[in-house]
Amino acid sequence: MNYDDLISAATDVGYLLLRNGAEIYRVEDSMQRIFRAYGVETGEVFAIPTCIFVTITTPEGKSITKIKRLYTRGTDLDKVDQANDLCRRICHTCPDVSSIHAEVEKINRRPVYDFWTQVAAFAMVAFSFTLFYGGTLQDAFCSLFCGAGVKLVNHFMGRFQANAFFTNIVASCVAATIAMLAVQMGFGANLDKIIIGALMNLVPGIVITSFMRDIMGGDLIAGLIRFVESLLVATAIAIGAGIALMVPRLIWGV
Repeated sequence: MNYDDLISAATDVGYLLLRNGAEIYRVEDSMQRIFRAYGVETGEVFAIPTCIFVTITTPEGKSITKIKRLYTRGTDLDKVDQANDLCRRICHTCPDVSSIHAEVEKINRRPVYDFWTQVAAFAMVAFSFTLFYGGTLQDAFCSLFCGAGVKLVNHFMGRFQANAFFTNIVASCVAATIAMLAVQMGFGANLDKIIIGALMNLVPGIVITSFMRDIMGGDLIAGLIRFVESLLVATAIAIGAGIALMVPRLIWGV
């Protein structure tokens, strides 16, 4: 058994889970199960949202440590599901370690929805939440364009690898600006409902859920990191929308 390959393969699975929005306990538990499946009972895993630390001790008493840093994270629950399935198959069949790397790469290459499908999804989320929060059908149609604007900004900023905090500021500012223009031109009636519906696209629902589960599961450091992350997103949304609402009042008094 090549234990360097084993720790590398297990770390790849954990990295795949963590990068796509899995909870900390799921990442650590999955990696430890892989180690136990191959007869390593001394695997220690410590994960936080930005890094994975792994140490195993071979039967010969040699300690092997690996650290893998995450620079970008997102949410793709389909890949999390596929990674979970891969972990179960590994624990059940104990395949050759080299094949695990190939399976991880296969999951990483799974196609995502095309750009315009994502734009349409953002628009429909905005449309639906505007109606949910009491907006009229006219408001909901205005919110369609605000939601699409959020996705266009995210895509544009992503091409330049912009910081997520500033991306959320710009996206919320653009959404609120479009909403204000729509109301000023008479296309919508309830500015607040249009803005709220569009900005629901930016609310970090998975992050909020994960930090609560991490804290309840005893992963306090990871939970606090994700709690701060969700606060920063909320702050960015508020700043962006506030800029869009305040600037016209300060300049033109409207």
